Amino acid sequence: MLLRILWKQKTWFLLALQLRGSVVLSVLPRTLFCAGFAAIVVGLYRTGNVVTFSGTASVIMNIVLGLLLVFRTNTAYERFWEGRRLWGTLINTVRNLARQIWAIILEKDLQDRQAKKDALYLLVAFAIATKLHLRQEAVNEELSEVLTPAQYAKLTKMNNPPLEVAFWIQDYLQQQYYCQCVNVYQLAQMQQLLNVMVDCLGSCERILKTPIPLAYAIHLKQLLLIYCLILPFQFVDDLAWWTIPLVAIISFSLLGIEEIGIEIENPFGCDPNDLKLDAFCETMKRNIDDLTTVEPSSAIETSRQSYSSELSPMNYQNSFHSGNP
Repeated sequence: MLLRILWKQKTWFLLALQLRGSVVLSVLPRTLFCAGFAAIVVGLYRTGNVVTFSGTASVIMNIVLGLLLVFRTNTAYERFWEGRRLWGTLINTVRNLARQIWAIILEKDLQDRQAKKDALYLLVAFAIATKLHLRQEAVNEELSEVLTPAQYAKLTKMNNPPLEVAFWIQDYLQQQYYCQCVNVYQLAQMQQLLNVMVDCLGSCERILKTPIPLAYAIHLKQLLLIYCLILPFQFVDDLAWWTIPLVAIISFSLLGIEEIGIEIENPFGCDPNDLKLDAFCETMKRNIDDLTTVEPSSAIETSRQSYSSELSPMNYQNSFHSGNP
């Protein structure tokens, strides 16, 4: 028990001193600027050339700035959490649709089995294409592992690759209905799951393409700058040279909160604080790999029907009259 407590304390300090994923380096230049301005104010105060005022004069600004920072951070986290929720929905929907395709769609021959596998990996391709689309990256080799060469070549020319992959999945499901490998109710259920996947794509695009209003972002930065620059005038009369580190600490805290909001408002990038989309896609691919190792009951049932058809009286008589053994 004691070792566990000590390990937690060690982990806490290591995390507090970690630079990767933090906003320290991002806000450091602005923090040093505020501290430098505070040093100038203190120097002028020592010569009697600075007017000071009480901190009670900035009470209203404290309240307004606090409300703006809270709203900014909450808005950014809501975008982050909605992105995570949408990708969680996408993962579960891919699993459900893959399970239904693998277990329900009937197989008549080995080509049907291979087509079914290709359809399952199209689900992974949809997730990977969505990830690349949200990151505004071009189609790359990651997609070539789950697509045929013809599909990969066609996808490189598309403006919205995930929508094209969704069309291929829809086309496969429709073909299975025409071949009477699924009934209309099963087809409708699978199409509904596919629609959920496309809805997740659209919602992620909405998050990506709807930034924080520019006027709000500008006003918050202006208010932060004004607040940090008037801090030395409030403290210099009482703290003298200690005003400099105090202003640096307060500026670091406030600027850091704003930077955290900027860092997490777009959760689909490649930064340490963004969603682990690469891990999500890899998880889906592993799930599909595992699923394809399971023998679906639809294939077993199809084999039984084929075997029963071969042993039916009519087929037996035809075989007997034709001289086949």
